[in-house]
Amino acid sequence: MIEPKNQQLSISRQCKILGVNRSSYYYRPKPIKQEDLDLMRKIDELYLENPSSGSRTIRRQLKRQGMIVSRKHIQRLMRLMGIEAVYPKPRTSRSHPQHKVYPYLLRDLTINRPNQVWATDITYIPMDRGFMYLVAIMDWHSRKVLSWRVSNTLEPAFCVTASNSGRLSNALEEALSHYGAPEIFNTDQGAQFTSNAFTQVLKDNHVAISMDGRGRCQDNIFIERLWWTLKHQYIYLHSFDTGKSLRRGLGKWIQYYNFARGHSSLDDKTPDEVYYGLPRPFAEAA
Repeated sequence: MIEPKNQQLSISRQCKILGVNRSSYYYRPKPIKQEDLDLMRKIDELYLENPSSGSRTIRRQLKRQGMIVSRKHIQRLMRLMGIEAVYPKPRTSRSHPQHKVYPYLLRDLTINRPNQVWATDITYIPMDRGFMYLVAIMDWHSRKVLSWRVSNTLEPAFCVTASNSGRLSNALEEALSHYGAPEIFNTDQGAQFTSNAFTQVLKDNHVAISMDGRGRCQDNIFIERLWWTLKHQYIYLHSFDTGKSLRRGLGKWIQYYNFARGHSSLDDKTPDEVYYGLPRPFAEAA
């Protein structure tokens, strides 16, 4: 987080270190109209069902449902939500022209153990009056959510640094401190993950960096499945009026997902059982 009262580092220098545009620090967003928030919720649902949908496709789908919206309006809201059609552009967030993009390392790789590959992504979360973004870090083999954070901005600092009771903390460092370092860390090519602040943490921990191919949501398929499950089984069924209520709700759901929800692809084991190598309870054993 940027500290305006810091006597040693100017705001300009802090922005440069965090990979944040200085104008973004001073920007104060205007309130979003309720009708736009309702439309963004609908766009999110349509996009989640088919990430290859661009503004043209979504406009046609909305029209079939009796909602007449201009394509430019849809494009503006999609940019605000941080989503784009999977093909031919990358989804979630735009890459930064000065940031290095790393090769995709998971093609034809057999992933058969915890901490071999971690992955991360960001998704849009609708709320009663506004919206937030959620970032999560997942162990690819077990599907366990290792750490997560919510924010009202898509700035790169969101994924690298967040305030927590006056202490600096972040999803990446939390996962590293609790579970050690993975062999490979996979992300998309968004500016949040290609920023020097983010990749340097991985390099300092001797982690190989992998990035999805442009426009290939299948390269990070398990995170995409997590978003679908989270939204259809929880987010869309509840309302959240504050960031605090959202964090509380997400904390309970992710705990349920890790500890209690069996996965058919994991032989009906939970992510925690697979991650820690625990057998299923005797009563459930076949």
